[in-house]
Amino acid sequence: MGMRLKGSSGRFLALTAVTVTGFALAACSPPSSTSTPSSSAGGKSAATATSATDFGGMDKLVAAAKKEGTLNVIALPPDWANYGAIIKGFTAKYGIKITSANPNGSSQDEVNAIKQLAGTDRAPDVVDVGMAVALANTADFAPYQVSTWADIPAAQKEPTGLWFQDYGGFMSIGYDSSKVPAITSVADLLGSGFKGKVALNGDPTKANAALNGVMMVSIASGGSPDDISKGVDFFHQLKQKGNFVPVQATTATVKNGTTPVVLDWDYLSATHGTDVPTWKVFVPPNAALGGFYAQAINKAAPHPAAARLWEEYLYSDEGQNLWLKGGARPVRQAAMTTAGSIDATAAAALPPVSGTPVFLSPTQATAASAYLQANWAKAIS
Repeated sequence: MGMRLKGSSGRFLALTAVTVTGFALAACSPPSSTSTPSSSAGGKSAATATSATDFGGMDKLVAAAKKEGTLNVIALPPDWANYGAIIKGFTAKYGIKITSANPNGSSQDEVNAIKQLAGTDRAPDVVDVGMAVALANTADFAPYQVSTWADIPAAQKEPTGLWFQDYGGFMSIGYDSSKVPAITSVADLLGSGFKGKVALNGDPTKANAALNGVMMVSIASGGSPDDISKGVDFFHQLKQKGNFVPVQATTATVKNGTTPVVLDWDYLSATHGTDVPTWKVFVPPNAALGGFYAQAINKAAPHPAAARLWEEYLYSDEGQNLWLKGGARPVRQAAMTTAGSIDATAAAALPPVSGTPVFLSPTQATAASAYLQANWAKAIS
């Protein structure tokens, strides 16, 4: 099963990340009729409710979502941050069917689908995107504040709820220790033992995880969050030495040995240990680059009540702990640790991170994306 590309325009803030791509969509379905008065309560329609309270309370939101009966999600591979279990958990709890489109798509694919499928019952109800993409597309989102809103740090949410960060981790170098030498620094990747072995999770001009991989390398090579050029230069050297593999790393390419070294988020990389017992994950201490993705609701969601209930589920203790079990750091982790509601075993299993964590600002994420758009292709050609 492929690993998700999360797009590269970015998602970052005091804690952040980024993402992008485009996919052509086939003929549209007939317009949806789900956003009807039946999806309303207390004088508010689900499509305009900015909180469960605004809609008349959780019970009414649950009833309206069950009446809609369906939720459309996009770009959520089952092996990405435990989304397989999260989707099953939501359906088991509420009996609402989830249609999961384009699981290996990028963040940009997600917002492209909102636009391309507008007015149909196939449009995404919700998206999970990198910060660059989130910041660039707020006009497509509906403001909503989940019940646990106060637990989300201020720097990790748009004040009205147009987007709010959900889970994150640190950029890492994952590698099959049976196929390549031990990795103790980013510079090791230039060595002769890595010929034809180093890959990214996607195209950094389109995928958030890949953009952050280049940024991690840049910071480790003398660059800074304001300067991704050192990372582009590094990959140019990797390409010249024959070490860079210009294919998207996936669960399959790692398992079959095509990409024995992958730059990716630590929580995604750690899952490769299931197929490759000799897989190790290294977070460079001089480039501990953190990043968070963000949730947003399509303002024209065909299933507006189910969209809002999905967010309530994701930000409940149950949803947050499911992300944690997938190796991702949930945005409510600090508050849940204080409250004693965190899954302590899952928290203890997170990959170790040392050094001073770095998180890109929205401005830095956007600038990095722009630099890659202008310079990446020629660097690896």
